[in-house]
Amino acid sequence: MRAGVDIGGTFTDLVLSEGGRLSIHKLLSSPAQPERAMLAGLEELTPGGIAALQQVAHGSTVATNAILERKGARAALLTTAGFRDLLFIGRQDRPDLYDIHPRIPPPLIPRERCYEVPERLDFRGNTLLELDEAALESVLDVLAAQTCDVIAVCFLFSYVNDAHEQRVKKRILARGIVQHEWQVVLSSEALPEFREYERASTVALEAYVRPVMSRYIGVLESRLPAALPLRIMKSDGGVMRADRVRQQAIHTALSGPAAGVIGAWHLARAAGFANIITLDMGGTSTDVSLVAEQPTPRPESAIDGFPLRVRMLDIETIGAGGGSIGRVDAGGALRVGPESAGADPGPAVYGRGGTLPTVSDANALLGRLDAEHVLGGALALDLRAGEKALAGLARQINFSSLETAKGVIDIATVNIDRAIRRVSVARGHDPRNFTLVAFGGAGPLHACEAAARLEIPRVLVPPTPGVLCALGLLLADVAVDFSRSVMQAATDECLAGLAGIQAELLEQARVELEREGIDEDERIFAVSLDMRYQGQAYELTIPYSAAAADHFHAAHERAYGHAMRWRTVEIVNLRVAGRGSNDKPEFAAGAAQEHMPAPFGEKPSPLGGAINLYQREKLLPGATFAGESLVFQLDSTTYVPADWQARVDGLGNLLLSRD
Repeated sequence: MRAGVDIGGTFTDLVLSEGGRLSIHKLLSSPAQPERAMLAGLEELTPGGIAALQQVAHGSTVATNAILERKGARAALLTTAGFRDLLFIGRQDRPDLYDIHPRIPPPLIPRERCYEVPERLDFRGNTLLELDEAALESVLDVLAAQTCDVIAVCFLFSYVNDAHEQRVKKRILARGIVQHEWQVVLSSEALPEFREYERASTVALEAYVRPVMSRYIGVLESRLPAALPLRIMKSDGGVMRADRVRQQAIHTALSGPAAGVIGAWHLARAAGFANIITLDMGGTSTDVSLVAEQPTPRPESAIDGFPLRVRMLDIETIGAGGGSIGRVDAGGALRVGPESAGADPGPAVYGRGGTLPTVSDANALLGRLDAEHVLGGALALDLRAGEKALAGLARQINFSSLETAKGVIDIATVNIDRAIRRVSVARGHDPRNFTLVAFGGAGPLHACEAAARLEIPRVLVPPTPGVLCALGLLLADVAVDFSRSVMQAATDECLAGLAGIQAELLEQARVELEREGIDEDERIFAVSLDMRYQGQAYELTIPYSAAAADHFHAAHERAYGHAMRWRTVEIVNLRVAGRGSNDKPEFAAGAAQEHMPAPFGEKPSPLGGAINLYQREKLLPGATFAGESLVFQLDSTTYVPADWQARVDGLGNLLLSRD
């Protein structure tokens, strides 16, 4: 038996795979102690309790929340003399071009805990100035008198030659300034690539979240059976063993959302849809991503304004979830999010003491959440409390409660629309050529209206949309990645000379997959090159081959509409990715015989007319229906507008399209 567990801001989702059969469970999260809901859910879901499990795959928002809420570790930074302000100067970017007073988030490591050490290498890694041991000892004296959870070291050109960083690490450990080796973060280990600011920012982020994740993983390991393998979801769509998190904590920054993309991709591909846009709407936020043929990680992203140079799936996150709070801004306009009611107290309609109007309250008032069918009836809704919360908001804008509820839903849909455009239209993709895969507790409630705005032809709602992120954890492969900066023109001599680096990185990937317990015949390796025209600031990733330069020209033309074949092509980084296949649940299509099931009931719509009611588990392959409807199931509710029709395919997916 294998279990996947995704801890979200409002709900903790679990999927158990046993002999090809899937079981699901969903319970409210425990934000103060996120592991508590996970362990309780595993005990409730697993026959025989946790001890009967063979493996647990886990995705969480612990690292992300530590950054967003500024609740990370107390970290210090050691850098080359003259570069103390590297994190503060950055790239001089303006987040908003026309903002006269841009608000730049302060670095996670304050200036008073940034220290300079005299040393210098050139761009080839040759020593220009030896590491000043006496100056280093003086800095370490200061650190010894402080209380730091972790120490980051980022020297100039250490990605070429890490000798000085390694000597610093050795002295820190020898003096006992920190207790564990993982409490020293070297840029040459965390990100052996050029660009000093991005490398420093990534190292700072790693240092900020590493102790937090280490404590969290330690708690989980102490409460799970010692022999039970625990794997953690990475931001690139793969999983890694838990002890690797103590060295690569920042790789879990988009852990939960990445699992949802992987789960959606596997299900959509099995259903015959290669190009998808994912809509993962939970209680706190909404994550959207575009997959063309297969998930492709980006080499760089940002978290709350901080550059992060690790491989991550291209996921756009907005503060629009079921718990997002409706409010009136200073100009009198109605806004929704990003503030959320979270899990405690949650939306007013949940009856846990919440008083602020949320998206869930609006859905309940519009009849799209039914008091008897949330979490299979386990969560009783307090409709009166939801109405009261919306009535207060309605008085502020002189609308009726019903008009206000509709306005809240419309604004949430517009927010989703904008996020989808950022991952599709802004990247050169036409959303009309894609299928929208809706999941999360609230995704199927809003998918049709979002698709209609973008003219997306169909919506796919998986059989268990509310726990798809947890299912994605069971479908994800083990992933390891290694890179090395090259910074040479892409000549035949250069490509031939990369054989040694490639062999070294392949061996590192092989050893790491062996540690992960992946059999040799289950290992897959891919070698790629980050390439650019000489003088460009950013790169495209191209599969490694003798014709890599030609492939780069073609890729550049596809991405930007032109190629400059007369320009010198430069290889920036060499990358090796290793993947190890897990035992995945299989999805076999059943026979689909078209029929029109009768709804088990109907209820009046507050906006006029009637809403048909269906139970998801009773909709067999081939079932078709049309008209305004609600489809209930344990983990989610699907809303089908009046001008849409639904069909159940052979895999149990609910396919929605406009009349």
